[in-house]
Amino acid sequence: MSKNILDLIGNTPLVESRILNTNPNVKLFFKLEGHNPGGSVKDRPALNMIKSGLDRGEITKATKLIEATSGNTGIALAMIAGIYGLNIELVMPENSTKERVQTMRAYGAKVTLTSSDVGIEGARDYAEAKVGDEGYLMLNQFTNNDNWMAHYKSTGPEIWKDTEEGITHFVSSMGTTGTIMGTSTFLKEQNKNIQIVGVQPTDDSRIPGIRKWPEEYLPKIFDPKKVDTVMEVSQKEAEEMAVLLAKEEGIFAGVSSGGAAAMALRLAQSLESGTIVSIVCDRGDRYLSSDLFD
Repeated sequence: MSKNILDLIGNTPLVESRILNTNPNVKLFFKLEGHNPGGSVKDRPALNMIKSGLDRGEITKATKLIEATSGNTGIALAMIAGIYGLNIELVMPENSTKERVQTMRAYGAKVTLTSSDVGIEGARDYAEAKVGDEGYLMLNQFTNNDNWMAHYKSTGPEIWKDTEEGITHFVSSMGTTGTIMGTSTFLKEQNKNIQIVGVQPTDDSRIPGIRKWPEEYLPKIFDPKKVDTVMEVSQKEAEEMAVLLAKEEGIFAGVSSGGAAAMALRLAQSLESGTIVSIVCDRGDRYLSSDLFD
């Protein structure tokens, strides 16, 4: 029995592709991060960033927290800040889906919407200005080592255990890059031959949650040496795969999960044998007000 909702973060299911993967010599597993209580993989770093900050005395009940987010991190931070009785302002582009904004507000967070013309970079600039001018503390998932350490402590060990130490390839979309950095660090310590595959959008694609960052906005926690291969996915491929995941595998997920799955399936077709794990980072109900499932 869990004592509180935070005990339910992590230990998410790993399920094997039964339909979409047609290579009999390759096992493809999807790690279903939508089963976290906040609905996404971002529950892990949000908890670790807030709890570690509290433990170190950097965060108190008087702290005014602020964070720029494309959605899932904000929801996770809103939920966890609420549980700890902390005030938080979340900043996101105005074209974010209605469900995300409403969910953050339901958890008690203040939500500020910035111009969609400047995207998540504009939201980051706004949050950083508030830190400098008004004394806010930004958790800053893009530079905070507690982000990737959450995955080093939980996501990586879970995958290693649940594949019975047999994983050969790990596939993850890259946004803040916390998931791929922490999981890569752990898995490479177990077996340096495990291949880490990062997924980015093509230049003409806009996929919520994953980015090809301009140099000046590249997350400081990102270490390119921890990624063996970068694959680029188009918005069309990512959206079509999100639909297929729901229809064929019964996995209801968002666009960035579709992007990772599309590249994992491409990888599966190219291998003679192997065990692939692809991160399904959230649930599809975050996208129902968009035209994704129309």
